[in-house]
Amino acid sequence: MGVLVNGQWQDKWYDTQKSGGEFKREAAQLRNWVTADGSPGPSGDGGFAAESGRYHLYVSLACPWAHRTLIFRKLKGLESHIPVSVVSYLMLEDGWTFDKDTGSSGDALFDQSFLHQLYTRNKADYSGRVTVPVLWDTHSNRIVSNESAEIIRMFNSAFNELTGNERDFYPEALAGEIDDINAIVYDNINNGVYKAGFATSQEAYEAAYDNVFATLDALEDRLARQRYLVGKHLTEADWRLFTSLIRFDAVYHGHFKCNRQKLSEFPHLFEYVKELYQYPGISETVDFTHIKGHYYGSHRTINPTAVVPKGPDLDWLIPHQREGV
Repeated sequence: MGVLVNGQWQDKWYDTQKSGGEFKREAAQLRNWVTADGSPGPSGDGGFAAESGRYHLYVSLACPWAHRTLIFRKLKGLESHIPVSVVSYLMLEDGWTFDKDTGSSGDALFDQSFLHQLYTRNKADYSGRVTVPVLWDTHSNRIVSNESAEIIRMFNSAFNELTGNERDFYPEALAGEIDDINAIVYDNINNGVYKAGFATSQEAYEAAYDNVFATLDALEDRLARQRYLVGKHLTEADWRLFTSLIRFDAVYHGHFKCNRQKLSEFPHLFEYVKELYQYPGISETVDFTHIKGHYYGSHRTINPTAVVPKGPDLDWLIPHQREGV
């Protein structure tokens, strides 16, 4: 994981010494919005109207943040309207690349070698982490957004008139409850596993570890009493949690040392993740070759040998038991 400094690429890992061994994630900087008519969204510039073929999505199949956007692209029927370029699962000294030998589709727009070239194409002197997902506007030749939480909300609503798909995963009546659960899940699960895995002090690791499992315990209890995170309604909150939980046993349990127990040992959480995996089209967005190849192959400070484990052997297609909840 590198960084751009005034448009110059540097192979530079997170500096946890400055934060007492804690991993600190940099906030996304590029936060414009696609809207139905191109009017300004909650942040950034206006002028990004929802149009078929105008936008291009850059993702990693390994990254849980990018995975969210692929899920919403699938749920909202946007595959024919928003094409995708997939980066390599291996992220080393050049950051995310378009190396086809390690799983990349190649860069369909510019035939670039590295994702950081897209960031400097957008802004020549850009400074910051080079992350996925990225939503690119082919009309203005600039990045719309690199914030996954906001891209999925654009996909959820901005293109409805174009697709005729009115399914709403962020209904106004539930927005407050969804936001509340999202905040808990983000801090303690989505980002919490990274805070455990990338910690460089025992204290920082144990604090993150404790928060991960305290939250998983609370979610297990919640899902024992209701089918989804917000009662009977399948919402954005469930999909944001799903992308972390589907990776838990394959990566976070061992690689990130979140090893009190496996997800498959939580009866209600495991059945819940199976249900979401079996939702129409979702299994097509999950690629364990990319997921395991990225984490175990890229994080050489954690796994110097880059050996990728064969397991776990989990069948996510065994019928779930959630109907009665």
